[in-house]
Amino acid sequence: MNAPENPQISRRDALKIIGAGVAVASLGLTKAIAAEAATTAPALDWELPKLSYAYGALEPHIDARTMEIHHTKHHQAYIINAKNLLKDHPDLLARGPEALVRDLASVPEAIRTGIRNNAGGHVNHSFFWKIIAPDTGASTQQLPVAIAAAFGSMDEFKKQFTDAAMKRFGSGWAWLSLKDGKLVVQSTANQDSPLSDGAKPIIGLDVWEHAYYLHYQNVRADYVKAFWNVLNWTQAETNYGAALKA
Repeated sequence: MNAPENPQISRRDALKIIGAGVAVASLGLTKAIAAEAATTAPALDWELPKLSYAYGALEPHIDARTMEIHHTKHHQAYIINAKNLLKDHPDLLARGPEALVRDLASVPEAIRTGIRNNAGGHVNHSFFWKIIAPDTGASTQQLPVAIAAAFGSMDEFKKQFTDAAMKRFGSGWAWLSLKDGKLVVQSTANQDSPLSDGAKPIIGLDVWEHAYYLHYQNVRADYVKAFWNVLNWTQAETNYGAALKA
């Protein structure tokens, strides 16, 4: 004879099953939300990035004092200024600096120039700290081949890049960028970024005087020449691969 059904036990077991199902569903939802957040979170936040090397690691090409001032004073000032401009625009702040630089037209006109300069300065410098390094690596993959195809030779690329750096009147940057599927050398004024022009930077050199004046004074040519000794080709290769996939 079958044992009589116990309704109390059945109800408790049912509640356990329901509870377990809800917990699993909640866990799945939490993971889904976290995954979505991870894919939509800004690639660069509004904090000063830490360097992967000491301030003196690039000597004698870039001196320690210049690196310290450049990083902790100039770069930090861009971040502070940008965040102050965005204090009444939490939606824009949440988008992150790179998104704003890519789409300056979406920034209110009253603060657009300030964001162009200061968010641009944050984005450009965050890029720059990675493209210089004491261990410059060796690019043996796609980038040297692509450079030779685009410019005829590595020497010709370096010549054009140096010209862009030297002919930038006043403050600005020299860049190797990928635009419309092609490698191009370009120069931008002040803290303008290739991102604003739909290009993807591969290599960038800061030619503001604050980047070199303590060591090189007014001789920008010596600073540009020294750049090739600290150019992180491994990072440049990474940048190029990411640009091709974007």
